[in-house]
Order: sequence, then C-alpha cells, then structure tokens
Amino acid sequence: MSTITELTIEPSLRSRLQQGHPWVYRNHLIGGERLRSGQWVRARCGGLTVYGLYDEQSPIGLRIYSRNGMPDQSWFRERVWEAWELRAPLRADGQTTAYRWIYGEGDNLPGLVVDRYGDYAVIQTYADSVQTVIPAITSALRAIDPDLRGVIQRPRQTDDKDEGEPVLLWGEWPPRDLVVQEHGLFFQVDILYGQKTGLFLDQRDNRRTLEGLVAGARVLNCFAYTGGFSLYALRGHAAEVVSCDIGRGLAEATATNIALNRLPAERHRFITEDCFAVLDRFARQNQTFDVVILDPPSFARTRTSQHAAMRAYVRLNMLGLRCVTPGGLLVSASCTAQIGPEQFRSLLGEAAAQAHRRLQIIHEAGHPLDHPVPAGFPEGRYLKYIIARAQTLV
Repeated sequence: MSTITELTIEPSLRSRLQQGHPWVYRNHLIGGERLRSGQWVRARCGGLTVYGLYDEQSPIGLRIYSRNGMPDQSWFRERVWEAWELRAPLRADGQTTAYRWIYGEGDNLPGLVVDRYGDYAVIQTYADSVQTVIPAITSALRAIDPDLRGVIQRPRQTDDKDEGEPVLLWGEWPPRDLVVQEHGLFFQVDILYGQKTGLFLDQRDNRRTLEGLVAGARVLNCFAYTGGFSLYALRGHAAEVVSCDIGRGLAEATATNIALNRLPAERHRFITEDCFAVLDRFARQNQTFDVVILDPPSFARTRTSQHAAMRAYVRLNMLGLRCVTPGGLLVSASCTAQIGPEQFRSLLGEAAAQAHRRLQIIHEAGHPLDHPVPAGFPEGRYLKYIIARAQTLV
C-alpha cells in the first residue's frame, strides 16, 4: 500500500463520523490539494482519527475504512469473512445461490459491492479510488470461498451504461447462460452484461412476500426485467400475469425463466413497451388487474433531480392505481436514494388522491439480510417496498 498522507476534516463532522458515517465530502477536507485518487490517508477530526481512500474526482473526497489503523490484507480478509458469515442463513437451505456478498458501506468496505452468483463473484465499484483495494478483496474472496471458480469485475455504470468491458480478475469466465436459484426458483442470468450484475438481488424477499398474496389474481408486473416478480406470481397460482418492460430481449429472457421452472406459460404474456404508456392506455380503457406491481429504475441519482423524480413517482403510481380493481393491491417500490421512506409514503398518498382512491398499507419493507445498513449511514437505505390495498372513496 502507498505511503500514508495526513489530512484534516472540519471539526463540525466529528459527531457524524463517531456514529460511523463513512463519507467525507471534499469541501470538508483540508490538505488534499495534491493527492491522487486511490491514495490512503490518515485524517484527523478533532481528537478522532480515521483511515480511508482519497478521491480527487468524486464529490465524496474520502471514504473511511478504519478508525484503528491502516487496513492491510489481514484486515480486508476479516471484513470479507464477517460479510460471508452474515449471509450464512441465505446459504443454509440450499435454495438460494445468488446474493450480495459485500454491500459496500454496510459491510465496512465503502465504494464497492460483490455479488455471488453460483460459483462466481462479481465486483463492481462506485469510485475510481476504490480500485486500490480490488487486489486485496479478490484475494480475500478466494481464501474464504474455496468453491469459487471465477472473480469478475464489472465496469462502473454511468446513466445505466457500462463504462467499459468486464475484466476476469481470477479463475475462469462464467457462462453467459448461468443459472442460479432464488428461494427455489431458477433464473438464467448474464452476470457479464446484464443490468446491475445480472439480477435485482435486493428484491428477493419482497418477491417471495408477493407470492403468498396472488392466488387466483390477475397480475400486471411493470418494469419486469427478466420476470422476477412474474415468476413468483405464477408459482403463487396467479390466474394471469402480464409482464411489461421496454428493454430488448427481456420477453425472451422471461420466457426462458418460466420454462426453466416449468411454470404455466399459457398464463403469462409479455408486452415490450414503455410502462407509462401501457398504464395510461389500460387506464383509459378501464382495463384493471387485481394486483399491479411497480418496480421502476431509479428516477434520481442526485439531489438536483429529486423534484422531477417525485413527480414521476406520483404520476406512475396514480396511473397504476387507476389500473387496480377496487379492493385489489398496489405493489410499489422505489430504489431512489434521494427519496426517503416517509417521502415515499407521502407520494403514494398524493397518487391515491389524484386517482380518487383510498390506500391501506398492509406491508412495508426495505432491504434484505444481504444489504445491511449502518445505523449512522441513512444514505445506505435506498429501497422502499409497499403493498397497499386500493379502495374506492367512501
């Protein structure tokens, strides 16, 4: 590791850092003018000392890793082992082989995630500076999981587009048609070029919750991707499932997943079209469903786009509610970190008012076990998931 450099953090941040917040924005740092991204630094904030990686590009100038000394290979292995042990319940029943092994700040390893798909680990970073720790992380993954066959690094994403090509860090390349399990359901995933790292792992438990609520129901699944919620609905004995997503090849991918699980394909159809347009058309035609699922991509990546995101969520859920049979269920999610749980509930209330409906929240959830959130880092809690009964006004 490179020679350590001293920095000073504005004293006003001491309380937040003592609570475990892992970020310091560059405008709160003193002395980093000549540093390069990826350099280790020791930073002092009053009587508090922290160790982290400096970043000259990101607004987050310092990502904190430790308060007890400079991280070394042994330190990284301990963090990766702790993350591995936390996920032990997911591996226990043998029915889930895809999960998030490392959730960045939640596992004391800021700026990166590691997803495990079958016998392969996929690394993705969120800042140039974090590349410094990739060799140590790769070595720790190999040491802790002897069943690994390959470690791949996915390029960073900008506006949902990869900035480069996947890199094989160790072992062998995974097959493009890798099959993994989630609560006993099979999914074919492309961990090299698929969205995220192949599957939206954070909705795993929320998908299973839905399964128990759809028997005999007509279900509309918007932003379906490769059919995650749709597969659970079919296994939950839904009478009909309509999946909708504008992405190319997603209808075929969903059909493959349905066939892998021997689910009734005759009860499913896929619409390749913009979900807003489909909902608007169904609403105008008075076409309704017993369950409408809305799981859109993030509508805001920065605070400057927060207001536009809020308008988009209100409109989306208003349209969705107009397509719910009275007494049916609206299943709505948000992965926009710029909107908190209370704001999201408020947005659903506004959408209900515009749709002339009354909403009863019957279930609310967030992250699963493999997405832990530090108590002192509320920014890490991005996922909101609400199931509500939509009723006519009385």
